[in-house]
Amino acid sequence: MSEPAEALRIDVFTIFPEIVEGFASQSLLGKARERGLLDVRTRDLRAHTTDVHRTVDDAPFGGGAGMVLMPDPLVTAIEAADPPRPLFLLGPGGRRFDQETARELSASGGFSLLCGRYEGVDQRVVDGWCDGELSIGDYVLAGGEVAAMVVIEAVGRLVPGVMGNAESSTEESFSSGLLEYPQYTRPADFRGREVPEVLRSGDHGRIARWRHAQSLVRTAVSRPDMLAARPLTPEDESVLGEFHLLAQVRTLIPDPDTHR
Repeated sequence: MSEPAEALRIDVFTIFPEIVEGFASQSLLGKARERGLLDVRTRDLRAHTTDVHRTVDDAPFGGGAGMVLMPDPLVTAIEAADPPRPLFLLGPGGRRFDQETARELSASGGFSLLCGRYEGVDQRVVDGWCDGELSIGDYVLAGGEVAAMVVIEAVGRLVPGVMGNAESSTEESFSSGLLEYPQYTRPADFRGREVPEVLRSGDHGRIARWRHAQSLVRTAVSRPDMLAARPLTPEDESVLGEFHLLAQVRTLIPDPDTHR
């Protein structure tokens, strides 16, 4: 009998460990932790302060609005935990977190996340103890906890054995460079809106082709930039032609030269 795979370990450094811990204890992630597939460890930065007020921030040198996370409690927490590397600061200047990044991290064996707060983190911590930065998008949050939960959710569900259906993670949006096809369930007729006939036909081959065609249409309508970087294949054109959708999709795909 083969040995069980080692859990993917994710350490999260934060001043609000209860937020991350509560999230990671629920639903799919909570079950993965119980089964030993995912090892999420929250590290309270305030536990490594030395004053009665458990201070983790101070005013910036040079003046300016807001406060900055101090290096001492952060570095002390990092060194005490000896966390799995790489250690990523969650911030706007990092690599854009996407499905490919999630796949890489799910196969990494472990990594760590540092949640910024206030006006940011002392740059000496970034330069000396962080291995990189991750960004979940171009907008401002009060801190990195929400970003950490996004990363944990996206990565955790890709760990082998976490998803109940092994096909689920491969058929979802972005897994094939396309958005996922539309889904339907009972009843077949809801207030005059019927489930497409093909899904009730029992013809699994035709259903698969229809779903592929619908993924292409949905991507062309909602995210044409994705198709601009992914030329239609002969298989794509075949399934679109079968369902009389090829002309529609072609008119929606932008010129790749405009996205360079």
